[in-house]
Amino acid sequence: MSLRADAPAAATTVRRFSRAERWVHRTTAALMGVCVLTAACLYIPELAELVGRRALVVTVHEWAGLALPVPVLAGLASRAFRGDLRLLNRFGPHDRVWLRAALRRDKRRAARPAGKFNAGQKIYAAWIAGATLVMLGTGLIMWFTHLTPLVWRTSATFVHDWLALTIGIVLAGHIGMALADPEARRGMRTGSVSGEWAEREHPLWRR
Repeated sequence: MSLRADAPAAATTVRRFSRAERWVHRTTAALMGVCVLTAACLYIPELAELVGRRALVVTVHEWAGLALPVPVLAGLASRAFRGDLRLLNRFGPHDRVWLRAALRRDKRRAARPAGKFNAGQKIYAAWIAGATLVMLGTGLIMWFTHLTPLVWRTSATFVHDWLALTIGIVLAGHIGMALADPEARRGMRTGSVSGEWAEREHPLWRR
């Protein structure tokens, strides 16, 4: 964190993410994007006809899905990344206050106390991590068809397809919120954010 006591909050710069954390996010986002795009090409007839080469699309989809946990596992070598995982995994009293305010659509700053990550970000991180593991498990069952009974493969296909649709919707919301917050994107792009933004959006962390 680089701060100057005599500088106004808007002029200060706060270090938010390390280089390792930003690379984990970018690599995971790229792999997830490949999974979503290839899935769309497999399930939407118009895209399937436009792209063709279904066997190649299936192969790319399978390997991108298999590689999806790799950036997170590699990121565990970073102390900063492990620290943020611990923060994401802890839901405190201030998070319940933030969540109640969000559900009431109360946008007052005082009504939404947040640490480095707000309650919405923590819920999203937990959900997407769990969904990724379920997608990986069901995908492996669908891939190695000779190892499981038919009822398993049928159930795995059902879960995989509907969860994929849900993930697509949730990711669209995540991207939409990121597009609406340039300073948050700056933090993920450069690793730093303005002190004014940190004080407004994550006051407990800023202090």
